[in-house]
Amino acid sequence: MYMLVNCSNCHTPLQLPPGANSNSICCAICHAITYIVDPRSAPPPPALSYSSSSQYQHYPPQPHPFQVVPSPFSHAPPGPPPAVHGPKRAVICAVSYKNTKNELKGCINDAMCMKYLLVNRFNFPESSIIVLTEEETDPYRRPTKYNMRLALSWLVQGCQPGDSLVFHFSGHGSQQKDQNGDELDGYDETLCPTDFETQGMIVDDEINEIIVKPLSHGVKLHAIIDACHSGTVLDLPFLCRMDRSGKYVWEDHRPRSGEWKGTSGGEAISFSSCDDDQTSADTSALSKITSTGAMTYSFILAIERGHATTYGSMLNAMRSTIRDTSNELRGGIVTSLISMFLTGRSFSGEITQIFLQEPQLTANEPFDVYSKPFSL
Repeated sequence: MYMLVNCSNCHTPLQLPPGANSNSICCAICHAITYIVDPRSAPPPPALSYSSSSQYQHYPPQPHPFQVVPSPFSHAPPGPPPAVHGPKRAVICAVSYKNTKNELKGCINDAMCMKYLLVNRFNFPESSIIVLTEEETDPYRRPTKYNMRLALSWLVQGCQPGDSLVFHFSGHGSQQKDQNGDELDGYDETLCPTDFETQGMIVDDEINEIIVKPLSHGVKLHAIIDACHSGTVLDLPFLCRMDRSGKYVWEDHRPRSGEWKGTSGGEAISFSSCDDDQTSADTSALSKITSTGAMTYSFILAIERGHATTYGSMLNAMRSTIRDTSNELRGGIVTSLISMFLTGRSFSGEITQIFLQEPQLTANEPFDVYSKPFSL
């Protein structure tokens, strides 16, 4: 059983192995010393809990350790550890569910392309990007529910005015019955970590609690969510309802209960692959080369083609890419039949899925999407 404590200075989660008797630990990021209370002098703490005030907390089990093991996010990627107060940092999660009935083919490609985009187009330091995939050998870098929670907590830790934060997820999304009455349609949206069948899904209430509510004034968060049923998966209060001509209105998705789902003065904007009642495609139909998430591909393509001037132009360009591909595939029956004959693979399911998919934009506050410049 490993011990989990938060650094007394920067609050980075620190994990320690069993079998030692030290009463302090040095943080690998800020080098502060955190003193550990002797478990014999205090009652045992409760396990992970979700309180009625919607606060998710990690309580440390009884301490053992002597050997110091750094935070899961302080020893990778290669190079200097991610700066807790770095002005640009990102978490990229790609869940492919390898060797299961839920397997996806394009998620790893999505993660690698998104990382390349952030580093080379938007000057994110590679050392300040955490990538969670099933290809990682480090157990803390695999997209389990526990690791995703830690990564999201790290993303917003110590955020300061001027910070730009990015969360990208490529994998399965789902819905489950709303239990606290804060969803207008009666369903919570969820993300599925690699161990969701045993550990459960990550619910939009928790995502909002971890990475939206802590955002202070001057901090900007962008989420790019490539998953089914992901329209409001950050539980942001406003959704940009845009028609195919580009006209839009902001829908108010604030809970009737009055619970606050916005930020603490910062800015949160999410691009998601489809509406809450839609599914999204994992396909080779767009790139013509390899499998990708349709939404991730259209997001990157909009930037590469120079459409990233405003949020409205971004959303329109993404939708056009997916819609045009759908029309091309539906009209190219001969090509599809030849491809099926040569490869033994049919595009018919992909055509239907892509055609029904419409990227969405949500935010903590409504704004003019055609005048607000897009930037990461």
